Amino acid sequence: MTDTNNSGGGATENVPAGGELAAWHGGELRILYVEDDATVAEFVRSGLAAEGFTIDIVGSASAAHSALATNPYSAVVLDLNLPDADGLSILGSLRAARRGVPVLILSTRNQIDSRIQGLDAGADDYLAKPFAVGELAARLRALLRRPRKVVAKVISVGNIALDPDSGEVRISGQSISLPPKERRLLELLLTEPNEVLSKSDIEKGLYGPEVEIASNAVEVHIHHLRRRMERAGANLRIATRRGQGYRLEP
Repeated sequence: MTDTNNSGGGATENVPAGGELAAWHGGELRILYVEDDATVAEFVRSGLAAEGFTIDIVGSASAAHSALATNPYSAVVLDLNLPDADGLSILGSLRAARRGVPVLILSTRNQIDSRIQGLDAGADDYLAKPFAVGELAARLRALLRRPRKVVAKVISVGNIALDPDSGEVRISGQSISLPPKERRLLELLLTEPNEVLSKSDIEKGLYGPEVEIASNAVEVHIHHLRRRMERAGANLRIATRRGQGYRLEP
């Protein structure tokens, strides 16, 4: 990997760099970087921090799923060769949930077929390793200048509305506060309102694949979310289908 220009060419693009960048976008630029190589991750973190980005680093697909369920991110930088899953599975989950957060794939898979596969899977950009951090920063700035995709629109079912990117939940127009896992659970149910979601599907959506969790974790989250929805006056309830799973019903 080469780092020929940590500045990312900000001056030639006439956009602010460094500490001014967050103000330029109206808030903190928080990036999730999914990379299992600690040396590469630290190299990128240091370079992007100098460009005004705040970086959260995770080293596995399961950790990425948890981070994305808990925090709103301005963008995701995604390696594909992860120890527990192909990075494309993370991208697939985001797009299936209609989350429009920009995703830039950063991978050693530099063949044309791999790039096409990543972009067709929903990536917004693809940068092959080795790379310059300055170019990565410039590409992220370009992504953040684009209007958000239509897939990022608010999901509304009944009197419940959820913004997948900001995480805001409204019931009958009133904002309600939900813990991260319950918010993600509600998002899963709203995304497939006419489908029964199995316990296994919900576990993967909340915690990612191959993560050891308590056997009753889903039931506990369902119980608490039901109570919060009832108290807020939701006109939908979480129904249990014995032996099948859960779905939203009037």
